[in-house]
Amino acid sequence: MRIVSVGHVVFAVTMIALGIMGLIKGDFAVVWQPVPKTVPAREVLAYLCAFICLASGIGLLWQRTATLAARVLLAYLLLWFLVFRLPGFFRTITVDVYWAACKTAVMVAASWILYVWVATDWDKQRLGFATGESGLRIARILYGLALIPFGWAHFAYLNNTTPLVPHWLPWHVAWAYFTGGTFIAAGLAIIIGVCARLAAVLSALQIGLFLLLVWIPVVARGSINAFQWSETVVTWALTAAGWVVVDSYRGMLSLAVNKR
Repeated sequence: MRIVSVGHVVFAVTMIALGIMGLIKGDFAVVWQPVPKTVPAREVLAYLCAFICLASGIGLLWQRTATLAARVLLAYLLLWFLVFRLPGFFRTITVDVYWAACKTAVMVAASWILYVWVATDWDKQRLGFATGESGLRIARILYGLALIPFGWAHFAYLNNTTPLVPHWLPWHVAWAYFTGGTFIAAGLAIIIGVCARLAAVLSALQIGLFLLLVWIPVVARGSINAFQWSETVVTWALTAAGWVVVDSYRGMLSLAVNKR
């Protein structure tokens, strides 16, 4: 095995799980939704998507296939972002558009970091812009950019965010504002490279706490609806991707300022 970090393993297992979900359901896993019903050969594309996730996840765990798996996964996710997410901004900017785009951007960021980690000399010679420090920088900026709309949504949709705060916590509105503000602050810190490691750690931790304190208790209670299940899976995937981003800063001081 060519395991670079714990985040590497968690993300690979997450991709495997998403692939299995897609194959069982015969449709796109919630992380890749929405996909218009009018897309040609939609069912075939859904199975192809599931297969790529499954095969890439398995491939990332083995030395002989890790580089190929990372290449394929990054190319696939970039294509997905360009074809199904970016065009939405030219039609309208609503929460459905930017939320879908941002969660895809986070997955792209994690896959890009994995590609940098397992890139061979061939990759470095022919795709230098996508590997090394330049590749890491692009991936981190994508992640930082995605965090800002995540945070803004907490303010714009306060009435939807507040009820999600665990009932045993006081000051639900304050927590909604606080978590929204921390996402925005973390995104900006990562983009400009000031205290970026600390920002990545805290943002990934916050997403993980959403999974632990909000969605897992909902699942445990049973009678979960489609929205709650989808948010559980998406939050799980985003936590795994955030973990990879955090691992990309290993060796860097938490309060360091990146050199340009």
